[in-house]
Amino acid sequence: QVQLVESGGGLVQAGGSLRLSCAASGTISSINIMGWHRQAPGKKRELVATITWTDNTNYADAVKGRFAISRDNAKNTVYLQMSSLKPEDTAVYYCNAVQWSGSSSWGQGTQVTVSS
Repeated sequence: QVQLVESGGGLVQAGGSLRLSCAASGTISSINIMGWHRQAPGKKRELVATITWTDNTNYADAVKGRFAISRDNAKNTVYLQMSSLKPEDTAVYYCNAVQWSGSSSWGQGTQVTVSS
């Protein structure tokens, strides 16, 4: 079992920056990929960025060049540094962990609101 707790969301003006954190606990060694997804009101949840256990990263086209995913293994924490934020980035951001078994765990989500 893996538990995830997100933090760092909030209200920011367009052009600003925020850093989200996702602290993982439980069977950390079972995690293959961690990532961030987001869901805006009335829209489907979408992938934002992922990072594998070998530090390979992947980004949605909408955030390439503006967002950066990273992790601190010593703290069992994954970060999402968001820069040049746009109003369309407004959403609830969810941390996700996919285990080698294929099981997937989700955090409770953190709200990011970007004002124009």
